Amino acid sequence: MCRRTWLLHPTLFSSYLFHVQALLLVFVYGAAASSNQLLSEDRIIAPDFVALMDSGRVHSRNYSKCSGKSDDDSWCRGFRMLDADFFSYDKMLEIEKGAKEFNIPIIRSNRKLVASADGGLENPSSLVFSSAWNHDHAEEAPKRFSYPSLSGVERPKSDEDIAFMSILELGQLMKSKQITSKELARIFLDRLKRYGPVLESVVTITEELAYEQATHADELLAQGTYLGPLHGIPYGLKDIIAVPHYKTTWGSRSFKDQVLDIEAWVYKRLKSAGAVLLAKLVTGSLAYDDIWFGGRTRNPWNIEEYSTGSSAGPAACTSAGMVPFAIGSETAGSITYPAARCGVTALRPTFGTVGRTGVMSLSESLDKLGPFCRNAEDCAIVLDAIRGKDPDDLSSRNIPLSDPFAVDITKLNVGYLEDAEMDVVQKLQSKGVNMVPFKLNYTVDSAQGILNFTMDVDVLAHFDEWQRSGRDDDYEAQDQWPLELRRARVVPAVDYVQAQRARGKLIRDVRDSFKVDAFVGNATDWERVCVGNLVGMPVIVVPTGYKRISDNPSDSTRRRTTITTGIYAPPEHDHIALALAMAYQSVTDHHKQRPPIDDLGPGDSIPNPPRKTIPPRQLRG
Repeated sequence: MCRRTWLLHPTLFSSYLFHVQALLLVFVYGAAASSNQLLSEDRIIAPDFVALMDSGRVHSRNYSKCSGKSDDDSWCRGFRMLDADFFSYDKMLEIEKGAKEFNIPIIRSNRKLVASADGGLENPSSLVFSSAWNHDHAEEAPKRFSYPSLSGVERPKSDEDIAFMSILELGQLMKSKQITSKELARIFLDRLKRYGPVLESVVTITEELAYEQATHADELLAQGTYLGPLHGIPYGLKDIIAVPHYKTTWGSRSFKDQVLDIEAWVYKRLKSAGAVLLAKLVTGSLAYDDIWFGGRTRNPWNIEEYSTGSSAGPAACTSAGMVPFAIGSETAGSITYPAARCGVTALRPTFGTVGRTGVMSLSESLDKLGPFCRNAEDCAIVLDAIRGKDPDDLSSRNIPLSDPFAVDITKLNVGYLEDAEMDVVQKLQSKGVNMVPFKLNYTVDSAQGILNFTMDVDVLAHFDEWQRSGRDDDYEAQDQWPLELRRARVVPAVDYVQAQRARGKLIRDVRDSFKVDAFVGNATDWERVCVGNLVGMPVIVVPTGYKRISDNPSDSTRRRTTITTGIYAPPEHDHIALALAMAYQSVTDHHKQRPPIDDLGPGDSIPNPPRKTIPPRQLRG
């Protein structure tokens, strides 16, 4: 397969019709008539700008910087050419600073890498248009995995123990008639109500829907109809995923009353598998970090700190035993970071594995949906239910994944990076895996900048009117999207495309360097997060240990800092990462540990306590 063909292959970004609007961005720093209005070493704003402001023709605080239609300064004319002369003076200064300190270094780095006198034909853009209306003709429906069977599973005496059972264990309890789906719904709804306000991790509890779906699951089972391992299993959805008749807030004050009467594709898949929706879980505002209109989501393992990443709600709720599993999303670290912080197993699948219709979009070539679970087995089960072609998502595909439960790991060559946890390496070696030192080599030195350019411009295309109307001033964290999207307004179209050409080169470099079946390393290294998302490769985050928190107030505190690792595989080889994670967890129990949400230990105290307190109950010994 030639390199250009490989870029066209569905593994990487097959249909990018939707990026046309992003490529229309053009910015002119000045339509200057004289040299003193051109860019200087220290300033981008034309030197007569302050005089215009003093004269009243430029306003510093109102919605529009330039007043009147006769303004002839280069700054106003440049922004007017973009139809973007609505920024205040302070925001203009902020954009100037961002362009100088962030945009221009990335632009120059990418230009040096891929721009050449011959047109750089060896570095085509990774944004490839496809005129095909039907991609299914070359794809077969995915074959379902063969799940392990359990026997001898007995119902625990306490609801707490039930809350931390795996999907397969809960399913066996239902099939053996030791518990009903309705009982499970009640157990987990109680926990959502108890811990959700403390962790600030739940937006909407869908109680009526949950009991309706659980009752239906019980009725089907009584009639002898079993829909599979998710039959009757409760779960939660990140609140960027639309469910009819319930709010889909995107975590933002701007949209906190929004109801989208759309059935998201992933919700349809889970509903058809018999799963029971309990709640819409917190997303950071507009899917950025862990701050939302209702607060900031906390880490169950140390409730003084926060969950990080926009899938904070799914991670925290799964970690705390409030749901058996949850669906989150990642554009740039929002599965990997909260999973690592909260100590849960989570999968960021190959790009295009899971359809995204009905899900708030940030970047169509980066957004991915994935599961947060108790263990890797559960991740495989959930992935099997939600993967497959979504007819309304041009990037989704029937990826031919092999069965992770049937992988012979003794035939795998697995690399380990310098920052890999050596205990993980040794445990996998003990299972017969051939472990070898490994380094991922690539020549692109601007991966972080490429990701930020791509994501920020794409996000602004979606939230253009939101910014133009001034609603970004009400955003929950002003140093996040508002800052980045104002900076994105001045990314030139040419340099956006150059970033995509650099991305294509990065993809080829990584492909050529990937001489192993998988590799293990730090799950939260930012450069690796950027590279993985730009390439579309899968990674599973696995808990590998716990250590004492720094500056702990008591030697007897039960709060912990989680230790995790990432198992990475090439695109379309999620089954390899899953199989290795299952092998590791078969000889360890880190994934079975429970966070001390309401049992911090004697003498412990929190300087920055949650706004809500947990109702008192008997503490564990």
